[in-house]
Amino acid sequence: MSTLRVTAEVLTVHEHPDADALELAQVGLYRAVVAKGAYRTGEAALYIPEQSVLPAALIEELGLTGRLAGSGADRVKAVRLRGELSQGIVCRPEALAGVDLARAAAEGTDFAERLGIVKWVPPIPPTMSGDVEAAPDLLPWVDIENIQRYPGIFEAGEPVVVTEKLHGSACLLTYVAGQERVYVSSKGFGAKSLALTEDPRNLYWRAVRGHGVPEAAARLAGRLGARRVGVFGEVYGAGVQDLTYGADGRRATLGYAVFDVCADIDGTVRWLDAAQLLDGELPLVPRLFEGPYDSERILEIATGRETVTGRGLHLREGVVIRPAVERHSPVTGGRAIAKAVSGAYLTRKGGTEYE
Repeated sequence: MSTLRVTAEVLTVHEHPDADALELAQVGLYRAVVAKGAYRTGEAALYIPEQSVLPAALIEELGLTGRLAGSGADRVKAVRLRGELSQGIVCRPEALAGVDLARAAAEGTDFAERLGIVKWVPPIPPTMSGDVEAAPDLLPWVDIENIQRYPGIFEAGEPVVVTEKLHGSACLLTYVAGQERVYVSSKGFGAKSLALTEDPRNLYWRAVRGHGVPEAAARLAGRLGARRVGVFGEVYGAGVQDLTYGADGRRATLGYAVFDVCADIDGTVRWLDAAQLLDGELPLVPRLFEGPYDSERILEIATGRETVTGRGLHLREGVVIRPAVERHSPVTGGRAIAKAVSGAYLTRKGGTEYE
């Protein structure tokens, strides 16, 4: 899940193709449905992104009582309004009445705390939880921003690699050479430098043991001369999320696919090409495209059918974009990596969103 920032943004307003009383306010590559005439191109307004949880007073002020997602009807979620995908909320809350929103947009001011807006944290099912232990050597995963919110992460024409984003649960494995120690964690626990104690009932341990991930990580550490190796994979199947990719969830068939690898070599953590290093040793997420970056092309690829099974069993969640050569991004302040999520995935019925 990406980080939560509630910021003022300069809008570009478009006509709604199928509603006379509505328009589309664009922020980055996102579009949110708004009342016609409420905003004009070049004006600034507050943008509240998806997965934000709003306080009751703000929900009432915006006229959204009973219309948001979640058990508390307080979570912002993508919806289709008169056929158009609406992602996030564009508004001018009373609490910011005296704020120069144009200046706030230029300065990148975050209003989340001031407005009482917090980030939604997905629930953790028992099979994904368990006893934890301190793991200072664990290599954590990073939050990936959405290219639609931050389109400047990549330059037009820049060589990129696009892989399929799977709807499962991220599994972090760190192999520590010398100690021959293996740490396994979820994204949430990993962010706190906590690892899950090995338990045959735990989803992540079942996956890494079933697919021989610790052994592959140890071999990779030896080849690279690394002190630590991090292997990041998606665990999927029945009982994990609503999209199963044909895996029934039993130990023998629990799905697992590597989406990233890093190694601590001479004290520096380097992100590496998983396909180049682990192809043939571990399952990998499908690689969908290699070539020059084009935002419209990327959004087209993000929508479609899954390719994991080769049978297109259900819709595709989206894609992950990386530069062909790993680099830093001044836009995010970290790795140049982003995601694009399918609108059909965001608006599907009965979907699950566990951590």
